[in-house]
Amino acid sequence: MRSPAVAGQFYPRHPEELREALKAAFSGASGSETLPIRGAVVPHAGYIYSGAVAAEVYARLPKRDTFVLIGPNHHGLGLPVALSRDSWMTPLGVAECDTELADLLTGSIIEVDESAHLYEHSLEVQIPFLQARFGDFKILPICMGLQDEETAVEVGEAVGKAAEKLGRECTVIASSDFSHYEPQEDARRKDARVIEAILRMDVSSIYEIVYGLNLTACGYGPISAAITASKILGAETGKLLRYSTSGDVIGDFSQVVGYGAIAFL
Repeated sequence: MRSPAVAGQFYPRHPEELREALKAAFSGASGSETLPIRGAVVPHAGYIYSGAVAAEVYARLPKRDTFVLIGPNHHGLGLPVALSRDSWMTPLGVAECDTELADLLTGSIIEVDESAHLYEHSLEVQIPFLQARFGDFKILPICMGLQDEETAVEVGEAVGKAAEKLGRECTVIASSDFSHYEPQEDARRKDARVIEAILRMDVSSIYEIVYGLNLTACGYGPISAAITASKILGAETGKLLRYSTSGDVIGDFSQVVGYGAIAFL
């Protein structure tokens, strides 16, 4: 079982405090109508910074058999594209892995490697949101250390086709923050450019913008993989639910991080 690595840092360690933090995040969401979300982009900063943005997606998610979580590898441990077959513990309980889906993906570009997930926060912080919404679900965590376009598309195709083959009702969630530690005006300008391409679900344009603007978004590979998988699962367009920055929360606009909530429908 994978134990929490960032409880008490990115989100509260104690169950009641965590429930209160999630309640506050969900109460700040602008809507709660269920949408037919096949894929999504959510941030992974501390809940006080980006929890309300992430909740915009989670408040609207339909119930699914499995939530595939794809995030960047911030620590550089493990294989380039690593999935976890472990169950994952949070202060709210245990989320079980969809091992049947994991088995089908193993041997593709994606391989099992628990070491890649040991200290990674980008997927861990998503699970309490799901636990707050749904009582019975499974997860499939995938960590991407390699984020080039070819790899991202291959990962997305593998996930989408495997879910189709098993008849799984899945939503694929990409965990990514956008611009890192730039002035508010610059961050918003750059992020708006790449978000426009994300909403068009145009993977090639995402990479052109990321490289052209030297964009510091940390999960452009997971975003592109989620877009690719979502298309296979029937999504046709992206919808921006919310964008904000750390500056909007703490009032310091000199070096902000951007956060976006996007649904693929």
